[in-house]
Amino acid sequence: MALAVVLVVLSGGWGALALDYQAGRPWALAWSGLSLALLAVALRGSPWTAALVQGGLHLALLGWWFSLAPSNARDWAADVAQMLEGEVDGERLILHQVRDFRWQDREAGEPHWETREYDLSRLASVDLLISNWGLPLISHVMVTFGFDDGDFLTFSVEIRRERHEAFSSLAGFFKQYELSIVAATERDLVGGRTNHRGERVSLYRIEMSPRARRELLLSYVAEANALHEAPRFYHTITANCTTIVYAMMRRIVDGLPMDYRLLLTGRLADYVHAVDGLMPGYSLATLKARADITEAARQAGDADDFSWRIRQGVPGWE
Repeated sequence: MALAVVLVVLSGGWGALALDYQAGRPWALAWSGLSLALLAVALRGSPWTAALVQGGLHLALLGWWFSLAPSNARDWAADVAQMLEGEVDGERLILHQVRDFRWQDREAGEPHWETREYDLSRLASVDLLISNWGLPLISHVMVTFGFDDGDFLTFSVEIRRERHEAFSSLAGFFKQYELSIVAATERDLVGGRTNHRGERVSLYRIEMSPRARRELLLSYVAEANALHEAPRFYHTITANCTTIVYAMMRRIVDGLPMDYRLLLTGRLADYVHAVDGLMPGYSLATLKARADITEAARQAGDADDFSWRIRQGVPGWE
């Protein structure tokens, strides 16, 4: 009996959330009412009859669920309205729709998208950016590529939300958002978080061979291009700002271990340090203490040399 009751409860709860996010509150309430009625049947002595009926309904619900397809044609929020696209011509990397917003508050920014060119032979560095909004174990992760001509390019795997939507970790389990790969200036992606969202950002220089740096950069571009042809849903666990990057890194670095800190991203720096990815010669405590660039970013504001200012004192950038 206990197992049958658990199955009815789990199906009822999952189905209610799926319908609430994708079909609307009336459908969720109708499903909940039906599941509660079947739960009552189970508790009154017919548990497996209730479980079988619930199971049949759940199979029908799954048929609908798997018919839901991601799309690139929606009324997108301004900061994800454009999709990154790139092409490689020898050593030239041409990126279209690189973002450089001037943020006025946490939601509104002056839109600016442009085409930029980068010389792959001048790719010189990779930095890990970890942005935290107050939850100790959960942060947003970005990666910056630096070139020896002083240019920096930052990638961020994000939700592609519609204008009326706001981020919710729970909604991310239920096909609420598409997946987006944003390439932007650090002044946009970092400054927007530190100066307008009240987040704290840490920057770590990564130890990586020239070959691996190039492959990771081109992997981001390939992933962004693929989304044009085959949009994907964002998922809070399986397709987020770290798991997508981890999948790319697994193709570059043999034997890169899976670890719980890939999900508890507030501790991601600990994981990268454990696999010898941070600057050598420093303790983890020292690296963390000197990685916080929040105040430097706030002081830099919209300065043209924003990227250099935030790196002052960061190990590997002295």
